[in-house]
Amino acid sequence: MSHADFASLQERFAYLTERDSADHLAVNCPAEHLLEFCTALRDSLGYDLLVDVTAIDWDAETSPRFTGIYHILSTTHHNYIRIASDCTDDAEPSLPSLAGLFPAANWHERETYDMMGIRYEGHPDLKRILMWEDYPYHPLRKEFPLAGIEVPFPAADVAETANAKVLPAPMMGGPFVSSADGTMREIEPQAKDESWTEKEEQS
Repeated sequence: MSHADFASLQERFAYLTERDSADHLAVNCPAEHLLEFCTALRDSLGYDLLVDVTAIDWDAETSPRFTGIYHILSTTHHNYIRIASDCTDDAEPSLPSLAGLFPAANWHERETYDMMGIRYEGHPDLKRILMWEDYPYHPLRKEFPLAGIEVPFPAADVAETANAKVLPAPMMGGPFVSSADGTMREIEPQAKDESWTEKEEQS
């Protein structure tokens, strides 16, 4: 499916709008039609493999603040489609779960819930996948500092740790800088001040 095919797609799904894209076809789909559209993609149009589920946090001043992003592949036609679906509630963002349509959505949605705080309604087991259940933040939201926030481990984990202590957040000591030239390893942002790592090594 190419960009030129959007018109025929919209004839069937009038609620879609085309989304700017530098590669494959991308559409905006209202959250209330997401399940219907993705079901049709899978059952009628050959889009049988959910590759990715993620989200965008535009910032707290923008509404809708959060947009869910999906990439679905047709293994028959070798085409991708990108779907963007806005969360209508900025304070408690949610989207319908695609786990009933694509099993791969299960872990993808759990990760996006964990990192972004988007709830996927109808998910069979929506719990954090990277952080512990009582972790108070969503680390990929715009307000979360790049240097992280020190948070004690849960009591159960602390009890099992011989020398339990509050661990520093990864790569504290920003600001973070990048040379912007060279290999990926060379241009990866690094903290200007990593003296805390030396202290940890000495202790």
